[in-house]
Amino acid sequence: MTPSTLTQSTSTHAVPPDIQVVNMSKHFGRLIALDRVSLHLKPGTFHALLGENGAGKSTLVKCLMGFYTPTFGEVQIDGTAVPIHSPRDAHHYGIGMVYQHFTSVPAMTVAENLVLSRFDSPFLVNWKAEMVGLQAFMESSPFRIPLDVPIAQLAAGQKQKLEILKQLYLQSKVLILDEPTSVLTPGEADEILGLLREQVTAGNLSVLIISHKFREVMAFADEITVLRKGKFAGSGRVKDLTVADMAEMMMGEKKDPTPVNKTNGVEQVPVLEVHDLRANKDNGIEAVAGINLAVHSGEIVGIAGVSGNGQRELVEVLAGQREATAGYIKVNSEPYSATRAEMKKHRVFALPEEPLRNACVPHMSVAENMALRTFDHPPQSRKGWLILGAIREMAVGLIQQFSVKTPSPDTPVGDLSGGNVQRAVLARELSADHIRLLIAANPCFGLDFNAVDFIHTQILEARNRGVAVLLVSEDLDELLKLSDRIIVISGGEFVYESAIADASYTEIGHKMAGH
Repeated sequence: MTPSTLTQSTSTHAVPPDIQVVNMSKHFGRLIALDRVSLHLKPGTFHALLGENGAGKSTLVKCLMGFYTPTFGEVQIDGTAVPIHSPRDAHHYGIGMVYQHFTSVPAMTVAENLVLSRFDSPFLVNWKAEMVGLQAFMESSPFRIPLDVPIAQLAAGQKQKLEILKQLYLQSKVLILDEPTSVLTPGEADEILGLLREQVTAGNLSVLIISHKFREVMAFADEITVLRKGKFAGSGRVKDLTVADMAEMMMGEKKDPTPVNKTNGVEQVPVLEVHDLRANKDNGIEAVAGINLAVHSGEIVGIAGVSGNGQRELVEVLAGQREATAGYIKVNSEPYSATRAEMKKHRVFALPEEPLRNACVPHMSVAENMALRTFDHPPQSRKGWLILGAIREMAVGLIQQFSVKTPSPDTPVGDLSGGNVQRAVLARELSADHIRLLIAANPCFGLDFNAVDFIHTQILEARNRGVAVLLVSEDLDELLKLSDRIIVISGGEFVYESAIADASYTEIGHKMAGH
């Protein structure tokens, strides 16, 4: 039985090491998630890693932590290239990661979770001896959490503090923080990052933080590195940069919208009307703060914004996956609460983000997933009985029409590539007759060029047929290409709106950055 000590790490570093990622690439088949990216985390600095969703940030830190083996490139510790094949290897060099989602066991106490986090956690615990060491550790730590309280009884801010405490308990000298404030109030975020900033200033820690929040970067970071679509897009010292500079690095240089085949022969009437809509995040903090919106037939309205500003919650309310706390919605001038019956009546269809989680049942077949909208209506059902032949026949036609690459209609949809899962969902949602409203949320995230081009074409064809389209995307190029009108959301509010022909790229960047 081994008492707890403050030397859980096998790292020989008394001070944070110098870490360099050199020309790192990571390929997943034909997808290049990371392309010759370099980053320098200097000892005793607070470094922010910026970029839109899909920019390669998580891939980079997973290579650094040993979850992924890079295709090319290396990690250098104090000037020497070292192999990092697992989080245990990273721990050896004093590197620890605080994940976006809590990893503690809810039914166990703070003390039990701390002991469990150790790589040498004993099979038999001498709690009397352990508690002596844990009390001493807690007295010397920047955060204070009662050791005997179960995790389930902690507030979100305390849970996040515990995730950081685990790494300090393991004597990590480099903390990688993945969106650590996404579930916190601004006050909680400032408290936690401020205390870590003190540790960095004192030379006890280095911090590499993945963040979308420019306010936090400006307040706490020393340096930034920006990724865009898997490539290095810029870096610099925060004191030498403005928020606009960072936003421009994230979004790239100004590009004119790609010419697309748009027709305007449809009479524009309001299809979707949103009035003073409000909704909360999962933790009860307001995410959508009283927005008003109208989308007309034959129009694509694009919603731009940095991740975490209320887009996801807005889409979930419109798709019936989240309750609004205030306001109301109309579709076709009638009250709308996003029930299955109302979506059928008003011909509302959706391409959600993360389709395997939000739009499909992974273990069910492609044919069964394509029938989720229609399985209880003729010809796919009769007198309450499913007609499997009709379901399969429908799927065969859609697979051909939408070029879904699948061994057969009976293959589990979870076995398909991401692009083909999205094609299958697209086939189900766009094959119906008389669609009035299409809601699309990051429909091309993580897909290859051919899949992106196909989905863009299908969305444009729907628009040209008179469908009202609400396109929510974190890819500004996609929005500039497809939208007729663009709106920026920040802090749960609409802060900018313009016809696409009159849109100011600079102003969009400022508003996305919260200015």
